[in-house]
Amino acid sequence: MTVHHRYATVQGHELFYREAGPADGPVIVLLHGFPTSSFMFRELIPRLADRYRVIAPDHLGFGLSATPDARAFTYTFDALAELTRGLLAQLGVERYAIYVQDYGAPVGWRLALADPGALTAIITQSGNGYDAGFVRDFWAPIEAYQADPTPEREAAIREFLTLEGFRWQYVTGVPDPSAVSPDTWHHDLARVSRPGNDEIQLALVRDYANNSPLYPALHAYLREHRPPVLAAWGANDPIFGPDGARAFAKDVPDAEIHLLDGGHFLLESHGEEVARLIHDFLDRRVAP
Repeated sequence: MTVHHRYATVQGHELFYREAGPADGPVIVLLHGFPTSSFMFRELIPRLADRYRVIAPDHLGFGLSATPDARAFTYTFDALAELTRGLLAQLGVERYAIYVQDYGAPVGWRLALADPGALTAIITQSGNGYDAGFVRDFWAPIEAYQADPTPEREAAIREFLTLEGFRWQYVTGVPDPSAVSPDTWHHDLARVSRPGNDEIQLALVRDYANNSPLYPALHAYLREHRPPVLAAWGANDPIFGPDGARAFAKDVPDAEIHLLDGGHFLLESHGEEVARLIHDFLDRRVAP
C-alpha cells in the first residue's frame, strides 16, 4: 500500500498531509493531537487504506506544515479548523469520517458544526467532547495559566514542551512502556523545537479554554444528526480519562465505546487492536 506524502497551499499557508487508499473510496480524515503530527498515524494509514481513502494532515505549526510566527498568525482552533476545511475542499472531499485525538477533537468538532451533513462517522481516541473526563491533576495548571498567564504559570506550561514532558504523555498508563518507541517523543521534540514554535504552542494552550463553551452545540449536533460514534480510548489516559469516552453515549445511545489497557497515545501500544476496531466499525456503519 503506497502512502503519498504531499503538500498543499491553503489560505497562503503550506500544509503537509499523508494520503493513501482508493481515490473513490469512502474518506476518513485523521486529525492528530499535541505535540505530534500525522506521524502518529504512520502505521494506521496503511491498515485502513485497503478500501478507504485516508487523509492525514499536519495542523499549521505542527509536523511538516508551515509554522508562521505567532505574531503574524493568530493560532486558534477556529483557524486550524478553517485551514482543514480549505484543504478538504481543495481535495474535493465533501463527505468523510473523522478520527480525532487530543487537539484533533476541537478541530473535528468545528468541522462538524460548520457542515453538519459532511460527517459520515466519528472515531474518537482521547478526543474529548465533554467536560467529563478531564483529569484534574493534569488540567489544573493549564486552567490557571489560561485564567492568568503570568510568567510563573507559563513556566509550568513550558515543562510540557520538553523531552521528558513528551515522553510522559506517551508512556504514562502503558502497562509495558518498552512497547512504545522513543522515536515518537524525539520526533515530536524536533518539530516543536523549531524557532518560535514555543509561542505557537502557548497560544493554543490559551485558546483551548474556548473549546468547552462549544460542547453544548456539539451535543445538540450529536443528538440531532446521530452520526455513528466509535470511542477507542486508553483506560489509563492521564489527560482525558475514560469518562470522556463514556460521555458520548449520553447523546448517541448506540455509540460503541471500547476502553483499552493503554494511555494517551493508544496507537503506539495497541495499534493493531485499534485498527481492527476502526475497520470493523467503518465497514458496518460507513462503507457502501
